[in-house]
Amino acid sequence: MFFHRKELIREVKVGTPNPKFGQFLLEQFGGATGELTAALQYWVQSFHVEDAGIRDMLQDIAMEEFSHLEMVGKLIVQHTSQKEHHKFHDVPLFAIKGMGPHFVDSQGSAWTASYINEGGNVVRDLRADIAAEAGARQTYEALIHQCDDQGTRDALVHLLTREITHAQMFMKALDSMGKLTDPFFGTIPPDDTVNVVFNLSQGEDKRGPWNTEPFQYVEDPKPKGGLPPAFDNPDDEKARPRQMATASI
Repeated sequence: MFFHRKELIREVKVGTPNPKFGQFLLEQFGGATGELTAALQYWVQSFHVEDAGIRDMLQDIAMEEFSHLEMVGKLIVQHTSQKEHHKFHDVPLFAIKGMGPHFVDSQGSAWTASYINEGGNVVRDLRADIAAEAGARQTYEALIHQCDDQGTRDALVHLLTREITHAQMFMKALDSMGKLTDPFFGTIPPDDTVNVVFNLSQGEDKRGPWNTEPFQYVEDPKPKGGLPPAFDNPDDEKARPRQMATASI
């Protein structure tokens, strides 16, 4: 069951509307890193989580992301207000579709459910969620760099800040499971190459914690799989001697 309160979770007050910037903002409404994607991703993930605390966390953050979607939508509405309609000739998307948000990104590509990253395992999902927050934070930073309106910047800085908070929450949840730095999850154990690393980008090779102890570093790796077996494809074209056509006189 859902309830919607008409008050925004945070003030949105645009001083100088700019439809061009409104198009940029569509990236966080109908784009891959946008608030709709995050809200649906965390909400759906919560359905399979057995731990009541982590499930509650995902649902709380999902609801906040819907509130952020509302904020972004209101920003777009104010940047594409009717009094600025004379500027729409510079922004064909709003000239055709009308003012306000639409389920497209800043390039006009429609939102798709393929943006959502969930897979039925809480460790896998929380790691995907950290990446999602990083992507959204980067997009908000890019938007802030392109924005001159202080009211818009204030709202965007808040949204960027909440991405950091959410990432921290996901990391704490992983840590509570002992999985923050442990790459293994699931029920199938890895094979004996789990700590083997290969030097496959030769040149000026660098060593670091990613290829030193506890890893076994293979300086000059050799193939061990052999050549693949030959096979026959009955539909393939066979090599045949080329016959020269003779012209009749």
